[in-house]
Amino acid sequence: MLRVAGHILKILALMVLGAALAVIVLYILRAQAMPDLEPWHADRFSGDVAAELDDMRGATLATLYKREEKIFALLEEGVRRLGPRGERARWSRYNPVGIANPLGYEINWNRTQELPVEDPRGGALLIHGLSDGPYSTRALAEQLHGMGYHTLVMRMPGHGTVPGALRRATWRDWRAAVRIGARHLAEKVGSGRPLVLVGYSNGAALAVDHTLRALEGEVANTPDQLILVSPAVLAPRVAAFAHLQRWMSMLPGLEKLAWTTIQPEFDPYKYNSFPVMAAEQIHLLTSQLQERLAALDEAGRLADFPPVLVFQSVVDATIAPISVIDGLLDRLPDTGSALVLFDVNREAQVEVFLSADHEALIALLRDRESLPFDYTLVTNADEFTDQVVARTRRSASREWGEVPLDLAWPGGIFSLSHVAMPFAPDDPLYGVARAGEPTHLRLGSLAWRGERGVFGVSMDQLARLRFNPFYDYVEARVEAALYSRPR
Repeated sequence: MLRVAGHILKILALMVLGAALAVIVLYILRAQAMPDLEPWHADRFSGDVAAELDDMRGATLATLYKREEKIFALLEEGVRRLGPRGERARWSRYNPVGIANPLGYEINWNRTQELPVEDPRGGALLIHGLSDGPYSTRALAEQLHGMGYHTLVMRMPGHGTVPGALRRATWRDWRAAVRIGARHLAEKVGSGRPLVLVGYSNGAALAVDHTLRALEGEVANTPDQLILVSPAVLAPRVAAFAHLQRWMSMLPGLEKLAWTTIQPEFDPYKYNSFPVMAAEQIHLLTSQLQERLAALDEAGRLADFPPVLVFQSVVDATIAPISVIDGLLDRLPDTGSALVLFDVNREAQVEVFLSADHEALIALLRDRESLPFDYTLVTNADEFTDQVVARTRRSASREWGEVPLDLAWPGGIFSLSHVAMPFAPDDPLYGVARAGEPTHLRLGSLAWRGERGVFGVSMDQLARLRFNPFYDYVEARVEAALYSRPR
């Protein structure tokens, strides 16, 4: 009997091993079928980008500015030398004369931008997401600057140049940059004036990380308010295996395994290609962040955590929307935090085409006895109209209030997206062009149709919404949150 059982176990083990090997082989074949790697997928395209990844313990913002000058000078040289040319490369951001080349813009929003004011109300540090750049927080930066905040939009190491730079940048480099930016703002605005951290996606995790470190006494400059947009405070579980794929990519002939996607680079302010190293880093960042949160929570030391204002779409293909609740808001005491959740378009003729995956989150927040934060759902007034309202439930209450917003779903749009949240409808790149405006580089206006299988770029990517039709409400909530603070 034991011999038979052992034989069965051996067969099962071989079957599992065979299945695992089959999966690995299929994954390698899928990776090898991706487009060929280009010069910008390697660090050499922009020269020695490792110059920005040195130990930044004693660095200042002036030090980072000098490093940026070197990095972008090398990038410009690389573009002139190795950049693609010709009609097929017209949309490449690395075409020296291409319409998507940000080096030719009057302001290159891939670089750190500082917007000073006299007698500032406070300081605002804006931290962009993974694979994009400072442009993703431009609109919020300009709003905060207009409100009287000395505003600093930081470029995180490895961003704004070439996708290959993200194969060397680490979460510790990004953390160091945030610390430098916060310290610089504190020096500029002086003591007694509030510090606001604004984080988009991975930048939100960095904002929370800096706050936790400040509460623990590791760094100075504790923020007074956090504003988080599509926050990535809890990475997808699959990111935990990114390091295994990266190790496999070191084998000869398997270089493409170092990438989750390899795509044409037609976006001047965001990489379309994504290295597995970046997924590995966001996993490491959020894992230690969750450990810190749990430790401080257990020790009862989160009472001093500043109020958090979160903007999140109920559907998000990048980060599970519930993660900001499980991974942050539910851990914090009731000290004035708020979640603004943007629903799907529930107009009758649209909703019939949608999956119901988002309904669980809506039901969870609707049915809970109490919440330690204010919760607002931006949703259709009813199923027969595209007009939207803001339905709000205050913390520790089950009562709902409703305010019409004088906003509506544009035609053909069924939901927001992870990448749409920080951009207004009139954004010059990701927004929708108005009549008479040039449309040669309006990525938000792309609406091509034809036969499937023709495009070299995923149709999911082209169809993904790139602007927030309710951005006016985002601005209003930010203004309300900050103007409620005394000067």
